[in-house]
Amino acid sequence: MALRNIVTKEDKILYKKCRPVVKFNDRLHILLDDMAETLYKANGVGLAAPQVGILRRAVLVIETNVDEGEEEFVIELINPEIIEASGEQVGAEGCLSVPGEYGIVRRPDVVKVRAQDRNGEWFEYEGEGLTARCFCHEIEHLDGHLFTEKCERMLTEEELSGPSEEE
Repeated sequence: MALRNIVTKEDKILYKKCRPVVKFNDRLHILLDDMAETLYKANGVGLAAPQVGILRRAVLVIETNVDEGEEEFVIELINPEIIEASGEQVGAEGCLSVPGEYGIVRRPDVVKVRAQDRNGEWFEYEGEGLTARCFCHEIEHLDGHLFTEKCERMLTEEELSGPSEEE
């Protein structure tokens, strides 16, 4: 495995539509493994292939909704699509490709995706809360969109730094 460079919002690749994955081979497996290492190193919760310069429909999301004592795990989504969404959540969102910037984004609270695994097998997965937010965020990357397009407003430096000692 190897760390990949995460491209930032200035890179034009982030605004391009990704092509479907058609070959489920060692090259794809290496990409997914590298993306997982890069995601963990960056302390993120999701990463899409275009964020590491690859225009393919592949994303990783860390499932954080696990029972106490269980390990969080990576969900690999190849050629994902959202097939159901319900509820609503509004909260702060950021992106590894937009470092240091956060904004308020409205997302569904529950999202079901249909995708292929690293071997090409189709499956469905339902996520809620942060996982649902990540599914939406990462799949939007595959169509060349950043979360900043959906922000109701960006958070200010004061909001990000929290209350001052004088408050």
